[in-house]
Amino acid sequence: MRSQNTTWQSVRLIKHEAVPDCGSFEVRFADGRPSRYFYWDNLPSRRLRPDLLTGAEALDRARTVARAERDCLNIAGIDTREER
Repeated sequence: MRSQNTTWQSVRLIKHEAVPDCGSFEVRFADGRPSRYFYWDNLPSRRLRPDLLTGAEALDRARTVARAERDCLNIAGIDTREER
C-alpha cells in the first residue's frame, strides 16, 4: 500500500498495430507530457517516409527513451513502481 506522501509516476510503453507489420510504439508519461511515438513498418516497400524504422529498431528506441525517463525519475527520488 502506498503512503499519501509518495508520488507514483510511471512511463508506459504501448504498441499500436492496426495493420499487420506496421504501427508505432508510444512512450506515455504519467505526468501529462505529450507522448513520444516511434513509427515502424516491417515491409520496406511501404516505408515511404525516411524516418520509419523496422519494428525491432522502433522497439529498441522506445525502450531506450522509457528506461532513460525511469532512471531520471529514480534519481529524483520518485517511485516508478506501478500500483497493483
